Amino acid sequence: MRKIAAGLLACLALAGCGDATPDYQSLLATTPTRPTSQPTSDETVPLSAYLESVGVEGKPVAPEKLTDLAVTVPRPEGWQDYTNTNLAAGTRVIADGDTYPTAMLMVFTLDGDFDTAEALKHADVDAEVSPNFKKLNGSRDDFKGFPSSMIEGTYELSGQLMQSYNRIVFATGTMPDKPAPGKLEPEAQKYLVQLTITSFADDAQQHGPDIEKIISGFDVTAK
Repeated sequence: MRKIAAGLLACLALAGCGDATPDYQSLLATTPTRPTSQPTSDETVPLSAYLESVGVEGKPVAPEKLTDLAVTVPRPEGWQDYTNTNLAAGTRVIADGDTYPTAMLMVFTLDGDFDTAEALKHADVDAEVSPNFKKLNGSRDDFKGFPSSMIEGTYELSGQLMQSYNRIVFATGTMPDKPAPGKLEPEAQKYLVQLTITSFADDAQQHGPDIEKIISGFDVTAK
């Protein structure tokens, strides 16, 4: 689960902006500090912490290496692959130029039992505790038939106003013909899929067509 904590919602914690190349090192290993006046509750616990608390183990996997699930993100014209040594293994990022906007895709296998409805209550916490976060949109509707949570909003990063779209999907792969070693019955693999798109808030409208293309073309399907 440490691997999830190190990677989950990395785009909401980018360090560096302006003309600099974005640094994708996640700050989630040290959960963002909440205002002391804010009461704590189950719904202020980050998703990675919740999954760890119920004994779920997560491991990153490259989307193109999945055999029972297809996860795809369209690439608008002019967007290029972005690589960085701070990225968790299997993370895929595309960017329009040397800085924002960016789209980050992460997939984790999840091993262990958990209540999906309860997990969804924690899916937006890291976004909501970003500095001066203001929610613009959100949904708990299923995505492509899978349980999902989406949140969109603005927040401050190093004095710069950012806008971010984040969707988390709890997906399951195709049911295997045979049980896994040590199992009595076949079980479909559970996954956490996350798409985060980040842009400078001032440029969000300018890049709107590309961002909408990514959002509308994002797909998660059992195969």
